[in-house]
Amino acid sequence: MDHLRRTFPGGIEAVKDVSLQVPPGEFLAMLGPSGCGKSTLLRMIAGLDHPTGGTIHRSQSRVAYVFQDAHLLPWRTVLRNVSLPLELRGVTAAQRLTAAREAIEQVGLADFAHRYPAELSGGMRMRASLARALVTDPDMLLLDEPFAALDEITRTSLDVQLRNLWIQRRMTVIFVTHSISEAAFLADRAIVLSARPAKIVLDVKIDLGLERHNALRGEPEFARTSRLLLSALEGGGTPQ
Repeated sequence: MDHLRRTFPGGIEAVKDVSLQVPPGEFLAMLGPSGCGKSTLLRMIAGLDHPTGGTIHRSQSRVAYVFQDAHLLPWRTVLRNVSLPLELRGVTAAQRLTAAREAIEQVGLADFAHRYPAELSGGMRMRASLARALVTDPDMLLLDEPFAALDEITRTSLDVQLRNLWIQRRMTVIFVTHSISEAAFLADRAIVLSARPAKIVLDVKIDLGLERHNALRGEPEFARTSRLLLSALEGGGTPQ
């Protein structure tokens, strides 16, 4: 992203002069106050929205997007929901169902492949949504606060699972969240955005090791990282 801007009709400026490079295979967390433009920025990265000014170049060709709501089709089983992207691409039934079963197993839902969304908990529905994104074998995964509506135990469990999936696949991940703890736990780099219009006020590497477990959240280095992110959020000061 090079001097990216996004202004909506009526003069509402959502993103102002954001320049950012995300190397392939990086796990980047994007933090910022409500309404600051995080989702707008993510949608522009995905190609779902277009900048008013500046340029954006995406080298990765296979991009998957996970929304805050699971958006599962209620009349389709988990297996058929997960296989849907491949069905729309014209992949044969045998191939897409095999790929869907593998993705479902990766997110720990193998025993629920033939259940319908109404039969699943919120955490299970989000796992199914994640499997639906993974079934396309993306080299870039974009997530817009996917675990925000879940209880803390489910959320931290999914954080561990997502981190492990990233270690296995090494795709580029950009994860939007309001949670300082989630950003510190998941990412190897975090940016903090100011209140609208979004500007980068902090861009920091997070060095807490490759494999992470929930016990990490009680470690002093985790607390120091969290304080750094909190200070940037509270300050919202001059962009770096």
